[in-house]
Amino acid sequence: MISFVFAIGGVYLAVKYLHKQTFLSVTTSRPKVDWNRILFSFSIWAIFTVITTFAYVYYEPESFVWNFKPTQFAILCVIAVMLIPFQTSTEEYIFRGYLMQGFGNASLQKKFPIGLFYSMIFVPIYMAFELIFDNQFSSNTSSATLTSIVLFSLSILVLLIIDLILRNLNFFETSFYNKLYDRSQNKIVPLLITSVIFGGMHIANPEVSKLGYIIMVYYIGTGLFLGIITLMDDGMELALGFHAANNLVSALLISSDWSALQTHSLYKDVSDPSAGLDVLLPIFIIFPIMLLIFSKKYKWTDWKEKLTGKISTNSITYTYHD
Repeated sequence: MISFVFAIGGVYLAVKYLHKQTFLSVTTSRPKVDWNRILFSFSIWAIFTVITTFAYVYYEPESFVWNFKPTQFAILCVIAVMLIPFQTSTEEYIFRGYLMQGFGNASLQKKFPIGLFYSMIFVPIYMAFELIFDNQFSSNTSSATLTSIVLFSLSILVLLIIDLILRNLNFFETSFYNKLYDRSQNKIVPLLITSVIFGGMHIANPEVSKLGYIIMVYYIGTGLFLGIITLMDDGMELALGFHAANNLVSALLISSDWSALQTHSLYKDVSDPSAGLDVLLPIFIIFPIMLLIFSKKYKWTDWKEKLTGKISTNSITYTYHD
């Protein structure tokens, strides 16, 4: 987890020296970071997580084992409080800050729609070649590396051929492509892209192999929720607080043998892993309630424009509304 300290430093250097922007411009539209927003978001989600966790333990005691060891837990608290905010903040700055604004900027480029299309079909093309050549290579490590390079190169070659054909057909000058380009300049496009990438980042987590791909609904839905509150609030403060509370409180309260984060938490989940309402409930019930709470407290308006409005050079960075 210490790697996230260096990662957020890398994001800072990229923003400051590569893109010539201030770190504040990636964080918020406000003149300075609103720590009260971070604290409110952190507090409300931390309280909710604590209440629901103990409710689970109370109603399903057979699924949990008391795992409290004073020394190990004290060490966990110190490490978690110091490092987890770096981890969650790094993810927020990358997805809701850097990439959200980056894809917004990229959408103004005429090649953006076709670039997005190529990105979407690259994996299926690679997987198709993998199936075709499944038995053509040996399984030792060096051969596997060579196979990956060959399949990657073939996939890129296919994309280059497709691009050459489209160029010769003047596809990029057609009215269809121009309409596609115009419609891609919509704020919902970076929102959806970053949400899917955020979810995809978790696909290697052990939870996915244990619970199945249904858990991806939760990961992508969480990314979508964090993106929405970032766009509606013209800043990342609420997302920063929420994400920190979610990971920190979870690490302190419950762990399991099949979770990505192994900790000396208060409880250990010993139940058989299964995906049920606990995966879908946050996305379709709890997160909408959180949106309602935030919208009432911070008086959010003009949802349609902020979430689906047309992207312009003035809307790439957050716009301050007093």
